[in-house]
Amino acid sequence: MGNIFHPSAVKLIVAMITNSLSLLPEVENLLQKKFGPIDFHSPIIDFTYTDYYEKEMGKNLKRKFVSFEKLIFPLEIIRIKHYTNRLERKFSHQGRRNINLDPGYLYEGKLILVSTKDNLQRIYLGKGIYGEVTLYFKHAEFQPFMWTYPDYRSPEYRHIFKQIRNIFRKQIGKE
Repeated sequence: MGNIFHPSAVKLIVAMITNSLSLLPEVENLLQKKFGPIDFHSPIIDFTYTDYYEKEMGKNLKRKFVSFEKLIFPLEIIRIKHYTNRLERKFSHQGRRNINLDPGYLYEGKLILVSTKDNLQRIYLGKGIYGEVTLYFKHAEFQPFMWTYPDYRSPEYRHIFKQIRNIFRKQIGKE
């Protein structure tokens, strides 16, 4: 029989997609009020890997990632996903989102994303939220799985997560 241990704290990240960059400061401010200071801002990235969001959100979509100084415990991600869904609704117009907010968390060896949609690689966490290991860390790099979204497979995104991982490792005293 194994011993039961409480999970370690993890690094909260939020991925944002919008075609209205003017929304980002207000959304980031609301996220900081809820989760504390942002300690990493990615550059603004053209979101060109899929047209999945174009019908709802329009063209010329941009992506940005942020991470937060305050660490969280893994199951807090359920509450966080519910909060980001409320923010999406707040910034919606006529039933269409103007911003997509996808929270997740990073630990030394993995990046976890959460969703309201089930799929073969996702496990139910509770309260309508599913979790997925999207990337894993091996050979000093984040590596994709067969189900990893094409944009998360890109060297650009994986480099961003490696930078966030380095911040996290300093926080937990491993660098």
